Amino acid sequence: MSETATNRMIVAGCFENLFVRHDFDAAKAALHPDFVTHSPGLPSGRDAFADAVRNSPLAGAPARIRHVVAEDDLVVVHLHVAGTAVVDIVRVEDGLIAEHWDVKQPVSG
Repeated sequence: MSETATNRMIVAGCFENLFVRHDFDAAKAALHPDFVTHSPGLPSGRDAFADAVRNSPLAGAPARIRHVVAEDDLVVVHLHVAGTAVVDIVRVEDGLIAEHWDVKQPVSG
């Protein structure tokens, strides 16, 4: 399996655990210990980030992953959660999610 395909599987599994299954401990295992997020309002660090998502008002909301696209160490996830479309961009390093960016907008139609 290529590195790109492996990275896609790592990220898709993490996001499935975070937003669909709400298995925050399993999701946390996919995050690098020095995980950095560039999303305003979310803390960096593996434990702090996973706890922030766990305690978010969106934590219990239904979510659906729509697309996952990968190239080399970057993976893009498009999902819908609580009436919001979210596009997350993550960088994978040594088999763990090391860095994160996102954009959000209301789902239309």
